Amino acid sequence: MRKSACLLPLALGTFGLGLTEYVMMGILPDTAKAMGVSIPAAGNFISFYALGVVFGSILLVIFGRSKPLKSVLLVLVSVFTIANLLTAFANNYFVFCLLRFIAGLPHGAFFGVGAIVADKLADRGKGNQAVATMVSGMTISNLAGIPLGTFISHNFSWRLTFLLVGLFGFFVLYSIIRMIPHISPLPDTGFRGQFRIFKSLAPWLLIAAVIMGNGGIFCWYSYINPLLVKVSHIAPQYVSLMMILAGAGMCVGNFYGGKLSDKFSPSIVAGITQLIACIALVLIFFFSSNAFVSVFLMCVCTACLFAVSAPQQLLLIKNAKGGEMLGASCSQISFNLGNAIGAYVGGLPIEHGLGYNYTAFPGAVFAFIGFAILFYFYKRYEYKRL
Repeated sequence: MRKSACLLPLALGTFGLGLTEYVMMGILPDTAKAMGVSIPAAGNFISFYALGVVFGSILLVIFGRSKPLKSVLLVLVSVFTIANLLTAFANNYFVFCLLRFIAGLPHGAFFGVGAIVADKLADRGKGNQAVATMVSGMTISNLAGIPLGTFISHNFSWRLTFLLVGLFGFFVLYSIIRMIPHISPLPDTGFRGQFRIFKSLAPWLLIAAVIMGNGGIFCWYSYINPLLVKVSHIAPQYVSLMMILAGAGMCVGNFYGGKLSDKFSPSIVAGITQLIACIALVLIFFFSSNAFVSVFLMCVCTACLFAVSAPQQLLLIKNAKGGEMLGASCSQISFNLGNAIGAYVGGLPIEHGLGYNYTAFPGAVFAFIGFAILFYFYKRYEYKRL
């Protein structure tokens, strides 16, 4: 079987994870009504998932570090499948929160193990493209899967959305069994050995860069709907179409981020991408009242959001010798932490009565800090190797 075909199950897995995480934003009012809680209280369905991402990565280090990588993937997808199927039948708020936490457990772990598997299956010098292929499932879920899941929820039932996602998990399991070869476990350095990676500055720099870069974009992207409607004056019925364009930007950014990172230094590609995001956010601050400019810059920012995904994921693995699983998982932990921080900081100008375009201002500052960190990382760790 061709190596490129072996990457398909990984992309299918990230597609399912992307649906599970992000479709909640579109169906939040439906689930809140069904559980008998307010929409702010239902926001905990998102928060509990994020907590699951963090705890799942720690559990991976405890229980999965000495297991064959294919077996680890099968366990993770099994948890994802069962959690989504049970969520479809949840009948109260606390059960729903618990199941969202369980559904989040395999998220960061799957991305971490999947990135290691993708790198091992890749042709020489194609590691970043292989990881980008895996991440493409997440971008496609934003492009097509999430709008479809939201449509099903609004027109039929949110339970059907989770049921279909859970059933999709069986297809992912089958594809992993059939298409991914046996891959031996990584050398077991012990539980403490995994955490020795943090004695080096390199992983900390990369984690900070992920938090700043993603946090910067999510300062603005968390409020994209009201910005497009109230500042860019786009009719509400066209916002769904704008989100599809944003998803297309993610797909394009992810593809070229992986391709360019195999050709040039991944830290330089990621750093320049964050600088482009910084510039785009500054332009959004000044020119988002123009609908065409606002939508164009939205696509640029969403492209940047995923252009850094593959290079940063692989950089964390390469700079986490002896703790590759933990290092790879840290990418998703940092991503989710950046999302949470960005959404909070981006909301501060709005709370003080400023316009939605002001969400881009702190975002630009965050993105520039991310660029500066990656530039420093390049000068200290990669420039001498070239």
